[in-house]
Amino acid sequence: MNRDDFPILSQDFVYFDNGATTLKPQCVLDKMNDYYDYHTSNIHRGDYDFAIKTNEEYDRVRSLIGQFINANPEECIYTSGTTMSINMVVFGYMKYHLQKGDEVLLNKAEHASNILPWIRLSEEIGIVIKYVPLNEDYSLSLDAIKTCVTDRTKVISLAHVTNVIGDVRDVEAIGDYCHQNHILFHVDGAQSVPHLPVDFKKCHMDFLSFSGHKMCGPTGVGVLVGRKELLKDMHPLCYGGGMNSFFEEDGSYELKDSPIRFEAGTPPVAEVIGLGKAIEYLMEIGMDKIHEHEIELKKYLLDQIQDIPNVILYNKNSQSGILSFNLDGVFAQDVSIYLNHYHIYVRAGNHCAKMLKDELKIKNTVRVSVYFYNSFEDVDRLVEALKNSKDIFKVVL
Repeated sequence: MNRDDFPILSQDFVYFDNGATTLKPQCVLDKMNDYYDYHTSNIHRGDYDFAIKTNEEYDRVRSLIGQFINANPEECIYTSGTTMSINMVVFGYMKYHLQKGDEVLLNKAEHASNILPWIRLSEEIGIVIKYVPLNEDYSLSLDAIKTCVTDRTKVISLAHVTNVIGDVRDVEAIGDYCHQNHILFHVDGAQSVPHLPVDFKKCHMDFLSFSGHKMCGPTGVGVLVGRKELLKDMHPLCYGGGMNSFFEEDGSYELKDSPIRFEAGTPPVAEVIGLGKAIEYLMEIGMDKIHEHEIELKKYLLDQIQDIPNVILYNKNSQSGILSFNLDGVFAQDVSIYLNHYHIYVRAGNHCAKMLKDELKIKNTVRVSVYFYNSFEDVDRLVEALKNSKDIFKVVL
């Protein structure tokens, strides 16, 4: 689907590492180059033609983000990516609104970016982190969450789609539960916003974090979406140019309203503009269509790969384009090196989900993550290589 839009796909390779980052269509590259070639300037600083053009392009992206995930534009903050967005939530908001003994619910399938900041906050102010148990298939259910909730539970923070198991959490039901029980709800959307429809308001999210580079956009830019009333009480992590109205010798100062107060200094202007084009591109294709194609590809892969005798599968039932597996007796990185010999690019390792080993009973897996530009022929090449994996060490060594 839409393969001709990606110049890089003119080369002979199969790209199955979309969970780490996606390929970039020509329209995104052109949009960023247009900024550099024809109207380079800083934003919100100049009164000349180039600056006016850049301001328009830059500010327009907030409206596109709002349209894309159903949020108000003024609730959308440009960040460097999901990791920074989550750190802003934890150290800009939660640090000032949680107290010692307050409970935060996480789970062991989460990415490091949605665990380490909370661990650090527990060291600083004494919050209590509780890990919701996963089901037998490593998914997370609302019922399991309910068993962990107490009157001290203040926050539930989870990935909409996890990056190893690929389970799609019912964020609408969980968000509704949080809303009814006055629990703050943060969603890591790094693996969901690029792949399926996400509705910030409908799901009663308080905060949503995601990255541009995982959704056909450039690296170095992401988004934090927060409810307006919460952003009013959130502290910036960075102070300086652009985010203040004034400051005086006596130490008085005034910060601008959200979202500008959280965007000190010169932002990644070209990257924001490129992200806007990526969002337009995805909306033109249709998020439902993208998700359906990924599910079809994964089903096609499963139908073949599960018949290969030495393949161990970990997430056959997850409803996303992520499939994690190992070859029996073979180190995951060796499988990745072997597949690279056939120009098939996958991810191997713990995928930054270092606590998941407690559930899987193994540290490393091979991850195949598909996107809309992957084809059934791509899957065929992977399956054929795995069928021939009896010769894997002849290739690796």
